[in-house]
Amino acid sequence: MNRWFRAVCVPAVALFVIAVVLPALTVAQGPAPVPPPGPTLVAAQKALPWAFPIAAPGQTRHDDGKVQMLPGAARGFTVPEINDPFAPPDWFPNEHPAAPPIVATGRRPEVRACGQCHMLHGLGHPESSSLAGLPAAYIRQQMEDFKTDARKNSPLMSGMARAMTPKELEDSANYYASIPMQKWTRIVEAADVPKTFVGPGNMRFVDTKQTGTEPIAGRIIELPEDAEHAELRDPHSPFMAYVPPGSIKRGEQLVAGGNGRTVRCTICHGADLKGMGPVPGLAGRSPIYIVRQLYSFQQAGLRDGLWADLMKDAVAKLTVDDMVAIAAYTASRQP
Repeated sequence: MNRWFRAVCVPAVALFVIAVVLPALTVAQGPAPVPPPGPTLVAAQKALPWAFPIAAPGQTRHDDGKVQMLPGAARGFTVPEINDPFAPPDWFPNEHPAAPPIVATGRRPEVRACGQCHMLHGLGHPESSSLAGLPAAYIRQQMEDFKTDARKNSPLMSGMARAMTPKELEDSANYYASIPMQKWTRIVEAADVPKTFVGPGNMRFVDTKQTGTEPIAGRIIELPEDAEHAELRDPHSPFMAYVPPGSIKRGEQLVAGGNGRTVRCTICHGADLKGMGPVPGLAGRSPIYIVRQLYSFQQAGLRDGLWADLMKDAVAKLTVDDMVAIAAYTASRQP
């Protein structure tokens, strides 16, 4: 009997344990680590910290253990659920097309859900980007550039692009291309701005511990209209951006050709800046994202790729103040 038990039952019990425990370990597996930024990206983050926001290490979002709710939402979510990179909250599932698995849940451990950063309605947050309404061909090309390291301004995206299958790339590009871009950022010209900090997830917030304001000093300060709702990833909670006085008018002049400082943006991006063919629309998109891309095109090694050379001549003579003005103007346009 003992020999029979050792020969038959013990292996069976071991197989049962493996069958039960391994799936549990897989489910609990966290996301793959994000590679550190390269030296050129680190230099950009130091040069323009307001455009490349980076949170101080160790910050976490407060979790009171309660289920968070939004008015009219399909269901509630806890803070850990809201911040789950493989299951971002879908507060209003009837307000967007059915999301493919790569957008809704990603694939452990290498590929986080696209909807975590870019959100399920595609409008994203300033520290990431809006994808709604971008041409599918453009999205696919950017992922190819991330994959081959032609584009090096997001280590997270480079790692994900290398891990995604062709079908996942196709599904995500087609999904976001199918969603119309909407106005998501309000632009305000101001000489002085609230004091701010970069919180968990690299989003900038008003620092309620400090009183008074500070000079805008040639920056763009982009903030959620409602900090609490932004942290909940509320798809109804938009953003606003402070830009230096006169930026919108000056940006309009630069977009029109800038007296030789650049080329007319409308040649490629369309008369209304809503895009043309595979070229992306600029109207209404996050102004700090636009600055990040203009600066990346200008800095050798940050953003290359199939279509990048078309932008390099356009940005070669631009100052950071020029980039701020262009971003203020394009973000102020109706998508």
